[in-house]
Amino acid sequence: MKLEDIIKGINVVEILGNKNPEISDIHIDSRKVETGHLFVAVKGTQTDGHAYIDKAIEKGASAIVCETLPTSINPDVTYIKVNDSEDCVGKLATTFYGDPTSKLELIGVTGTNGKTTIATLLYNMFRKFGYKVGLISTVCNYIDDEAIPTEHTTPDPITLNKLLGRMADEGCKYAFMEVSSHSVAQKRIGGLKFAGGIFTNLTRDHLDYHQTVDNYLKAKKAFFDNLPKTAFALTNLDDKNGMVMVQNTKAKVCSYSLRNICDFKGKVLEDGFEGMLLDINNVEVNVQFIGRFNASNLLAVYGTACLLGKKPEDVLLALSILQPVSGRFDALRSPRGYSAIVDYAHTPDALVNVLNTIQEVLNGKGNVITVVGAGGNRDKGKRPIMAQEAVKQSDKVIITSDNPRFEEPQDIINDMLAGLTKEDMRKVISIVDRKEAIKTACMLAQAGDAILVAGKGHENYQDIKGTKYHFDDKEVIREIFANE
Repeated sequence: MKLEDIIKGINVVEILGNKNPEISDIHIDSRKVETGHLFVAVKGTQTDGHAYIDKAIEKGASAIVCETLPTSINPDVTYIKVNDSEDCVGKLATTFYGDPTSKLELIGVTGTNGKTTIATLLYNMFRKFGYKVGLISTVCNYIDDEAIPTEHTTPDPITLNKLLGRMADEGCKYAFMEVSSHSVAQKRIGGLKFAGGIFTNLTRDHLDYHQTVDNYLKAKKAFFDNLPKTAFALTNLDDKNGMVMVQNTKAKVCSYSLRNICDFKGKVLEDGFEGMLLDINNVEVNVQFIGRFNASNLLAVYGTACLLGKKPEDVLLALSILQPVSGRFDALRSPRGYSAIVDYAHTPDALVNVLNTIQEVLNGKGNVITVVGAGGNRDKGKRPIMAQEAVKQSDKVIITSDNPRFEEPQDIINDMLAGLTKEDMRKVISIVDRKEAIKTACMLAQAGDAILVAGKGHENYQDIKGTKYHFDDKEVIREIFANE
C-alpha cells in the first residue's frame, strides 16, 4: 500500500521525503523491520522507540513515523512527524489491514473479573448458532476453530489489526474481545469500530500500572466514552460503577442485574457444584455453571446475544448446553469425596466471589481449604488483602507461590502474611512449593470438604526468573486423585 494512503487517517505535523513509497508492513518493534516496512517510534513504558529509528533504517525501513525528528536525516527515507505516535499506531494499522472492523461485528468486554468467561462463552455460543467467529482473549485467540497463542489480554495494535483482518478475510461475522485497561490507556484499540461493549465490574487490580483506582476506572470508562452511537453499551447494575461507566457514552445503554430492575434480569433459584437453576427474564434454565458471579456472567452473555438480534429462546437453549471456561471455577471430584476447585481468582474481589460461592454451595456442611498466592512484580498492595480475604472465608489457608517472576517467593509470601493477625495465623501455613501446597491441602481434606486452588486457573506454567516452567494446577490435582 502507498504510504500516502496509509497516513490519510492520522494528523500529520510534517513530512520529509517521498510521500509515495510502497509499504509492505508496519512495525513498532525495530527487530521485526525488513526492507520496505514502516516503523512507528512509540514512547513506551519500558523503552522509547525513537532510540531505535537508526536500527529500523539499517534493517530497511522505507518510512518512519515519530514525534521527534532525528538529528541525522537519511535522504532515502520518508519521515512523518506527528504529535502522538502511540495514538497513530492503531489508526495506521487499521488502514493498512483494510479496516477489518467495518467487515465484522466486534464486541469488547471490559472489567476486572469475568472478561474471559463472557468473551469465550459468546464465541462458543455464536459458533453453535452456525457463524464463523473470532475470539481475542487472555487464554487463546481463535479465528473460528484455528487457535492462535496469545501473550497479552489485548495484543498490540498491529498484531490486533492483522488478527482482525484475517478474521474478516476468512468470513467471521462476529469477533468477541477482552479489552484490558492497559489496552485502552496505551491506545492499542485505536481505530477499531466496536458494535458493542460490555462492563462486568471494577475492583482493585493493576495498580502497579495505573497507580490509583480512579485512573483504573477512567481507563475502563474511556472505552465506553469512545463507543459510536450505532453501538450498544451493556452494563452491570450490581456494580457501583455500572452507570458511571456509561454516563458519557453515545452508545445505546442497556443493563443486566441479579438485584435491580434492568433489561436483563436474573435470579439464582438453585445452586450446587454440578450447576445452577436460573430465572432469566422470567424463564427458568438449567446451566452447567456455579455461583452468583457466573450467573452475572451468563446474564451478560444472554443480554449481548439478544442485543445482537438472537431470539431469547434460542439464547437460553444455547446457555443450557454451554460449558465453563477452563480454569474458571473448574470443579473436580476426589475419590475420597471432597471437591477441588481451580480458579483464576487473582484479585481480592475475585477471591471473595469464589469463596462466597463455595460457602453457599457447602451450606455449612464441609470445611474450605484455600491454596493461594500472589504474582511477583505486580501490585504489592493487594497481597495482604488477598491473605485477609482467604482467611475470612476459609477454615484453613495455605499461602504459596504464584508466578513469582523476578521476586523471591518467600518475600511475596511474607507480604501476604503481614496482613494477618495472630488469631488469623492459627489457621494459616505457608509452603513455597506450589505442588507441595496443593498436596498438603488434599491430605487435610475430608469427605464433604472443598479445596480452592486460586490464582492460576488456565495457566500451565510458573513464571520464575524470566523462565516459564510447565505447571498446571488441574494436572497436579488429577495426579493426586489418581493415587488416592
